[in-house]
Amino acid sequence: MSGECVWRVLLVTIGGMTVSVRLAPGDTAPDFTLDDQDGTPVTLSSLRGGKVILYFYPAAKTPGCTTQACDFRDSMASLGSSGYRVLGISKDSVAVLRSFADEQSLAFPLLSDASVETHHAYGAYGEKNLYGKVVTGVIRSTFVLDEAGVLTHTLYNVKATGHVASLRKKLGLSA
Repeated sequence: MSGECVWRVLLVTIGGMTVSVRLAPGDTAPDFTLDDQDGTPVTLSSLRGGKVILYFYPAAKTPGCTTQACDFRDSMASLGSSGYRVLGISKDSVAVLRSFADEQSLAFPLLSDASVETHHAYGAYGEKNLYGKVVTGVIRSTFVLDEAGVLTHTLYNVKATGHVASLRKKLGLSA
């Protein structure tokens, strides 16, 4: 197994809620291959050598997810000039992601994880409190990877509105 990264997803119960164990800064990002909005496979490890922002969002074409995606879109020039690539991940189909990207002029990859396997690997799917109810679903999360594929930031339960501005500040980028 020399040179291979092995990861396991562990589900635990905390306070009656089952959640995936969360990743932390310093962890190696779990590798994956997912289809983008054009049906083209994207493998995370193929992006090594550059910095990557992965963001998991609940559903394309919903108000909060549209706000977040458009905030990333509007920040692409400065993120790109600082060496970051952005990848959005949801459980939406490739066809829905293509439509969403076209409608919102999103010029970065949106990846389909219909099985939510990658969501689980990142701790971005599980039980959560939503308006006072415990539900199972996508936990809006963002991960920043360095050039070697090591996590530098792991942000769980982020708010759609204002998240990109907050992330830019954490990364030391101007407003």
